[in-house]
Amino acid sequence: MNATAPFSVASPAAPFDSRSFRNALGSYATGVTVVTALGPDGRPLGLTVNSFSSVSLEPALILWSLAAQSPSREAFVQASHFAVNVLALDQEALSNRFASRAEDKFADLDWAPGLGGAPLLPGCCATFQCANEARHPGGDHLIFIGRVEAFEHQPERLPLVFQGGAYRQLAPLGR
Repeated sequence: MNATAPFSVASPAAPFDSRSFRNALGSYATGVTVVTALGPDGRPLGLTVNSFSSVSLEPALILWSLAAQSPSREAFVQASHFAVNVLALDQEALSNRFASRAEDKFADLDWAPGLGGAPLLPGCCATFQCANEARHPGGDHLIFIGRVEAFEHQPERLPLVFQGGAYRQLAPLGR
């Protein structure tokens, strides 16, 4: 074997290193989304999420996951709908806003109510409005499955990407 860089291997004999595992997961580039819903008190809530994925085309299903200890967990569980707002390249500040612990992340923010009141953010690459279909425990997270009832796509908008602990942007391969 001809290795060009050192790497770590988890083995049953060694203790599991959660930080190294997280760093290895960071090798995978993901899009950046803000998942939103209307809370039981009628106030909008949202958070930055990169654990978003398609599940099925027929029926149209997507998934995302939330830390089981998240303070907004119960509000998302109770919401009839949620929206997945796929952020565009110029929306890094929006990602940071919803990743913060700010009390009112929607203060002075332009948004429109979608299905079930879930906030739709303007300027996104895509937005998926979903019925809160199912939830499944997944280790220290709760996995939400949404049935897509409406979506919007802006193909001219480039996506915001996160990889290796930093925001990135896509570039075409020079072929």
